[in-house]
Amino acid sequence: MTASRGSSSRSRGADTLVGASWGNAPYPVLVVDRYGGLVQFNEAARLLWPDASSGDRLHETVPSWLSNAHTRIGDGLHRADSAPSRGCIDDRFFEAHATAVADGDVVWWLIDDTDHRLVEKALHALRARSEVLSEVSSVLLSTLNVPRCMEVTTSMAAQHLAEAAVLVAPAQGRHHPLTHALRGGPVTQGIQQIDPYSLPGLAEALQGFPPVPARWIDPARIPDWIVPAGFTKPLGSVIVSPLPGHGVPAGALILLRSSTEQRFTEGEEVFARLFAARAGAALSAAHLHTEQAAVTAVLMRELLPPALHRVHGVDYAGSYRAAEDHERVGGDFYDVHPGSDPSQETLVVLGDVAGKGLEAAVLTGKIRNTLHALLPLTGDHQRVLELLNGALLSSHHTRFATLVLASVRRCAGTARLRLTSAGHMAPLLIRANGDVEEAATRGTLVGALPSVTTHTTRTVLKPGETCLLYTDGITEARGGPSGDELFGEERLKRALSECAGMLAQAVVERVQMLAAQWLGTGRHDDMAVVAISAPRAGVLSVVTGHAADSDQEEYG
Repeated sequence: MTASRGSSSRSRGADTLVGASWGNAPYPVLVVDRYGGLVQFNEAARLLWPDASSGDRLHETVPSWLSNAHTRIGDGLHRADSAPSRGCIDDRFFEAHATAVADGDVVWWLIDDTDHRLVEKALHALRARSEVLSEVSSVLLSTLNVPRCMEVTTSMAAQHLAEAAVLVAPAQGRHHPLTHALRGGPVTQGIQQIDPYSLPGLAEALQGFPPVPARWIDPARIPDWIVPAGFTKPLGSVIVSPLPGHGVPAGALILLRSSTEQRFTEGEEVFARLFAARAGAALSAAHLHTEQAAVTAVLMRELLPPALHRVHGVDYAGSYRAAEDHERVGGDFYDVHPGSDPSQETLVVLGDVAGKGLEAAVLTGKIRNTLHALLPLTGDHQRVLELLNGALLSSHHTRFATLVLASVRRCAGTARLRLTSAGHMAPLLIRANGDVEEAATRGTLVGALPSVTTHTTRTVLKPGETCLLYTDGITEARGGPSGDELFGEERLKRALSECAGMLAQAVVERVQMLAAQWLGTGRHDDMAVVAISAPRAGVLSVVTGHAADSDQEEYG
C-alpha cells in the first residue's frame, strides 16, 4: 500500500472499513476525500494510473465519469451506497461502487466488468443471429416459388449480413440467373452471361465446394457485374458462400461491404455460411417443387378425361368430378376414339376402377392406354374386353374395373350404336318422346376373373335422342332431405325424361347439377357422365356453331 498524505484519522478510518489487506485487493481501490483529493490507493489502482500520488486532484487523475460521480456524492445529489457508476478506463469497462467512511471520505471500489460485458455482447449477437436464422427459415420455406425465394434470400442477406448481396443461380445454358439487392433498396433479377472464374471462389461455390476465406478476395478486383446498381462506395470486404442444396448446389451467395463498414470477421463468415445453408435448403426445396409440379402437370394432362365435341356428325359431351374436391383425378374415366373417316365407328369408353384417388387414377391410365392399343380390334367388343382382362390380371394391380363400350356410326341422320357392358350399369336411352330405356347389355367386370362374358346390344338414336353413359357415383350419391338417401336409378330416369331433345352438353350439365344438389356438402364417389346425341337437322352445335343435317359431317 502506498504512503498517504491524509491525516492519520482518515487513514485509520479507511483501514477500519476495508481491512488491513485492502491494499492487496485484486480490484482497484481509491480513497477520496470530500473535496476530491486522492487520499489513498492500492497497487491495482497504481497499475491503472502509474503517475498518481496521494493528494492529487481526482478529476486530474481519473476519467470524467468517475470524478463526476464523486462530485455528485459530495454535493449530496447521490448517496454513496446508490447504484454504481459505469465507464471505460483505457480499453476496459469498470463498475465503480462507493462506500462512505469517516470525515466524509469515500472509498471507490472499481470492478472490471469487461469480460462480463463481452460475454453479454456475444450472447446478444448469438441470440440476434438465431432470430435471423429462424426468420430466414420461416420466410423462405413459406414460398415454393423459385424467383421469390431468390429475391427474399438476397434481400435478407443485404439487411442482416452486408450492405449488398448477389445470388448467382446455377447456369442455364451459357447464362446465370442473377439477383441483386441493396440494403434498404430494391431487388433486381435478370439473367446474364458471366465468367464465374472472374471472382475467386465463385466457380468453386457454384460446384458446392467450401468457401474461401474473405481475406483471400481482393475487393479491388471484383468484376462490375457483381456490384448492384446504386452501390457507389469503394468495396472493403467480400464473402462468397455456396448455397448447398439436396445433393445439387442451389447456387452461390456473394456478400459485399464497403470500406466504410467493418470488414467481415471470422464469426460473421461462419454466420454467413449458416445463412447460406438455410437459403440453399429452401431454394432446393423450391426447385424440387417446381420440377414435381411440372411433372404432375404433364401426367395430369394424360390422366384427365378429354374435352368432348362433335365427331362425324354425332355430338358428344362429358363431365367428371373427383371424389375429393382437392383432387383432379380418380377412378372414373371416359374416352372418345374417332374413326379415321365417317365410315368408321367412333369408340366411346366409360369406366369405373375400384377405389378412388391417385392409385385408382394410375390404373385408369393403364386401362386407357391398353384400350387405345386395341382400337384396331374394336369391331369385336368381346375380344377387346378379353384382352384387357388378361392385361390387368398379368399386372401387379389388385384392383378391378367395370366398363361400358359404345361403338357409334352416323347413318342417314341417325346414330347407330353397339353397346357392351362389362359389369357396368347399362346405358340409358332418352327417346324423343321422353321415354327412358335401359339398354339390354350386361357382362362381367374386368381384372378380377379369368374370363369375361358379355352381351352386346344394338340400338339407333334418331335426331334429338341421346344415350347416357354414367358411373355409380351418380346413382349412389347420398344426400337428399334426410342426408343419407341414395339418388338412385329411378330418380335419374325421371330427370332424364325431362331432357328429351336437349343437346348432349345440356343433358350432362343437368345430370351433374342434380347430383350435386342432392349431395349438398356430403361426401361422394367419383362421378363421370358421357352423353351421345344424334343432333336434329338445323340445330347449332354448342361447340362448333355449325348446323347438323344428314348431308354434313364434322370431324374432331
